Amino acid sequence: MLWAMARKTAPDDPLAPVTLAVGQEDLLLDRAVREVVAAAKAADADTDVRDLNPDQLPPGTLAELTSPSLFAERKVVVVRNAQDLPADTVKEFKAYFASPAEEITLVLAHAGGAKGKGLLDAARKSGLAREVACPKMTKPADRLAFVRGEFRTQGRSATPEACQALVDAIGSDLRELASAVSQLVADVEGTIDEAVVGRYYTGRAEASSFTVADRAVEGRAAEALEALRWSLSTGVAPVLITSALAQGVRGIGKLLGNRGGRPADLARELGMPPWKIDRVRQQMRGWTPDGVATAMRAVAEADAGVKGGGEDVGYALEKAVVAIARAARSRGGS
Repeated sequence: MLWAMARKTAPDDPLAPVTLAVGQEDLLLDRAVREVVAAAKAADADTDVRDLNPDQLPPGTLAELTSPSLFAERKVVVVRNAQDLPADTVKEFKAYFASPAEEITLVLAHAGGAKGKGLLDAARKSGLAREVACPKMTKPADRLAFVRGEFRTQGRSATPEACQALVDAIGSDLRELASAVSQLVADVEGTIDEAVVGRYYTGRAEASSFTVADRAVEGRAAEALEALRWSLSTGVAPVLITSALAQGVRGIGKLLGNRGGRPADLARELGMPPWKIDRVRQQMRGWTPDGVATAMRAVAEADAGVKGGGEDVGYALEKAVVAIARAARSRGGS
């Protein structure tokens, strides 16, 4: 009991008797598990690690896993998808929380939510559990904060524009974002800026075309033109750029008449994902219906030029980008 009370004073200790990794983001769940395993192996190189799923934990198994070792070796028991544990096994875990074994470190990876909540509640009430939040990052702002944190963790400096460009180029997959940060840190010396990210990642056709559109509807003409020239120089099809511009302006138009409401409700009504609603809301400041009409005419003219109505495709696209950026800033688009 004294040992248990002592452990309550160190909630951030990865070797706490119980670690709850709660959420649905696989990368963060895996990292929470790896942190505990690494700490255990640092304390005892011969640590025995058991990584199990609910179907490998029928009633009675927990007692075997947590029984005292003949050689008093340290053991880490990882339970994935703990919300799916059968009721009888959950009862055994609840009993274990009342009297945990000192040489055992238990990690419960749980999706959160209502299913299996009793297990989480019991672990929390025991006072012996540390909790690591592993939420699914559905908002662009969350992913941007994640990228900034990745650079900080690796002791490197990246400009805000570079972090945003990386999120724009890579998308929502946290594993890919983490991998991209690691690659940039390994390859690039000094501060990582937007130009560096562009050389590495915005050559992706879809990502670079949408970067052009995002900068244009935000009224950032110079940056939109720079992204446009980069996209064309790396072989992005002009038709992808006009399509992205059209989508960007249409998104502004859709939300202008629907400023209120929750993102989830608007997403269903307008046929846009919730994260896109949040981004367009940030981009639509200064836009008016007249501005949207002006921008859509510019996109239509560029589309005609791209598809054979004009001699200089690059000029047609640049003209459209400038017109859209002006419409975003002119509060009327005249």
